[in-house]
Amino acid sequence: MIVCVCNNISDREIRQAVDLGLTSMADLYKELGVGTCCGKCVSYAREVMHEHLESKTVVTELRRAPADGIVA
Repeated sequence: MIVCVCNNISDREIRQAVDLGLTSMADLYKELGVGTCCGKCVSYAREVMHEHLESKTVVTELRRAPADGIVA
């Protein structure tokens, strides 16, 4: 779905940009041009970005369970 009509930027492109490390509206503005014309897309672009950031799972620690399956 097109989020920014002025610059023809889709929600897919915003999610891909997040996957590549963009994490703020300033990043989207600078790298993709989101919100650089009329600005009507900013609220929805922010929503797409935040939803995708929240959906990403980050593993910070792994624990190996003992062979007997009991974790202390």
